[in-house]
Amino acid sequence: MDKRKLGSAGPEVPVICLGGNVFGWTLPESEAFRQLDAALEAGLNFVDTADVYSRWVPGNKGGESETVIGKWFAKSGKRNQVILATKVGMEMSAGKKGLKAAYIKQSVEDSLKRLQTDYIDIYQAHKDDAETPLEETLSAFDELVKQGKIRYIGASNYSGARLAEALETSRSNGFARYISLQPHYNLVERQDYESDLLPVVAKYQLGVIPYFSLAAGFLTGKYRSKQDTEKAARGAMVQKYVNDWGLAVVAELDDVSNAHASTPARVALAWLLAQPGITAPIASATNEKQLTDLVEAARLHLDAGSIQKLNQVSAPDVAAGLLVR
Repeated sequence: MDKRKLGSAGPEVPVICLGGNVFGWTLPESEAFRQLDAALEAGLNFVDTADVYSRWVPGNKGGESETVIGKWFAKSGKRNQVILATKVGMEMSAGKKGLKAAYIKQSVEDSLKRLQTDYIDIYQAHKDDAETPLEETLSAFDELVKQGKIRYIGASNYSGARLAEALETSRSNGFARYISLQPHYNLVERQDYESDLLPVVAKYQLGVIPYFSLAAGFLTGKYRSKQDTEKAARGAMVQKYVNDWGLAVVAELDDVSNAHASTPARVALAWLLAQPGITAPIASATNEKQLTDLVEAARLHLDAGSIQKLNQVSAPDVAAGLLVR
């Protein structure tokens, strides 16, 4: 399978990243084990999770996804075959959030314990913490890199200005720097990445691993009416896309996927891979068909005409024009 560099200093990775947010949520442990085995066998060896996954589920407290992955590492013995990314910063419980040095140092120990490993390949700031000086955050990350507990660091949910400031802070202080960015980016969420973050990505040669690459399932074509969203686990997340513009994007995905004897999910991911700066879109799967889509998306090369059609129908100015009617 083709690989891309994760930032100018980072490791090579497969072009699709398996999202671990469903582990301990919509995918039980035993099924997660089977999926991880199948993904690795198919060449998908990049797995992304976070300490907070899946705290939002009633009865969960966070750490469930990391725990499942850790148990799989212990059972399979395949830790050294996986590029593992996790995150810190979202609220785990009252007072347990942010990017202060002491919290980062405690959180990485907690994640290492749950993951049953002694190192994390990419440790990511889950979101910016405006209340903590960048020097404090990056110094803490730098110390963990020097200790060998993490190999690289990445950022998620930063503005372009703060991301650039963080990168310059690392440069001026000799700290480890963010090698990757994890933004919200897909065919129906283009504006923020393309206008604000892409210039920073290009200047500093960051790898980009966008989350919600399939817009919480909307770009698979499974939601074509408000009724389709009402009983789905992620239905509330996709209701904002079920409008004239969003359905026009799905219709174009149908046309392009038919022309390529493919599926809307594979085409949506292949479109992402064709965009500037994108290294490895993150997508999760809850069944074998969805996992197959992830594997095959990495092998699908869209022609220029198909990419242009998708660019045009999903353009932010087109969206604005349709939604103000």
